[in-house]
Amino acid sequence: MGENELKPREKLLQLGANNLSTEELLAIILGTGVKNCDVFTLAHKLAEFLASATIFPDPDTLYKFTGLGRAKTAQILACLELSGRYILSGKAVPIRSPEDVAGRLSYMKYEPQEHLVVVTLNSSGFVINIHELTTGLVNQTPVHPREAFAKAVEDRAVSVIFAHNHPSGSVQPSGEDWAITRVLCASGHILQIPVLDHLIIGKCGVNSMCRLKPEYFEKKESFL
Repeated sequence: MGENELKPREKLLQLGANNLSTEELLAIILGTGVKNCDVFTLAHKLAEFLASATIFPDPDTLYKFTGLGRAKTAQILACLELSGRYILSGKAVPIRSPEDVAGRLSYMKYEPQEHLVVVTLNSSGFVINIHELTTGLVNQTPVHPREAFAKAVEDRAVSVIFAHNHPSGSVQPSGEDWAITRVLCASGHILQIPVLDHLIIGKCGVNSMCRLKPEYFEKKESFL
């Protein structure tokens, strides 16, 4: 049986949870669908709802939007709460430091290739969305400022944080990292979407390029 033919539960056990889509993970949690809606359609609908949520969902809102029953609503809310406590923050909390956003990007430390993402923020410092911009080779992931800020403009973001992983495990910025950061910061200044930080994620932790060279970045009293 090929990878694409595996059911989500078997795929998780054989390939690991990080190889499943959000819909597949939710399908495992839900187990079954509801009346007139199979489990995969329900999982897709729920994934869209969670991706657009800016605050931790309450039971009534979750139930009305997705059509989940009380039991499945409780399952999803319990999973979100656990993820917020132990793995990735699922609650909307204002981003005031690199550590506040690093937990939501911890999955990147396991990636074998470099991934560059942009975290879009609203005027209160809450995360609007996290968008993957590029997937590169083992040690490089080029990006043009046009693509880097397209999602920020689409989200009507007030500011952004960029982040990428180093498959080597090191979190020290390379010369290329500094070069693209200067370009991104300059572009953000022109667009009036300030770049607050550029994080490097590795197996040994996270590094804030803003803390290394704050003069590259837009100053914001509520950050860092």
